[in-house]
Amino acid sequence: MSRNKKSEFNIIRGDSTTHGGYHTGTLNLSNLSAVLIEGDEARIDLGLIHAKSRVERGIKFLSNPDEVPGGTEYRVVWVAVDRKEEGPYYAGVAACTMRVNREIRRGWKNLADHVNRMDDALKRRIRVEELNDVERGALRRLLMENDPDMWKRSSDELKEALAAES
Repeated sequence: MSRNKKSEFNIIRGDSTTHGGYHTGTLNLSNLSAVLIEGDEARIDLGLIHAKSRVERGIKFLSNPDEVPGGTEYRVVWVAVDRKEEGPYYAGVAACTMRVNREIRRGWKNLADHVNRMDDALKRRIRVEELNDVERGALRRLLMENDPDMWKRSSDELKEALAAES
């Protein structure tokens, strides 16, 4: 990504909107982005936040993975961005799985797991145990190339969690 291109990751704003209402918790999504990983390719797909990514469109999601044979496994990675004195950084990163079989137009994902991982990212946690080495490398490359300075300002915990296995 060129230095002149605007980052696709959201950064917290003071006038952000929230989801929620009277007597409910509010969830500020203005600092949340989503990454879709397929094999060794990772790309930002903000449609994932509202279950309207390019992969999810036209798919009926089921709660039983046995009802979705075959198909493609994807990793959804929630990335929360925060700002410190030096500038923005990747603050929380959490991954979960979804499977889509385009031929039968069916998919599987554990919605509770997706919500919990989103919450983990928003709470500045690093939860990438679902990712294999190839997927970790794809995510690391995306985060580094998207904004090298944000990557440099990110925690050692994130960098170690996405480090290449030897």
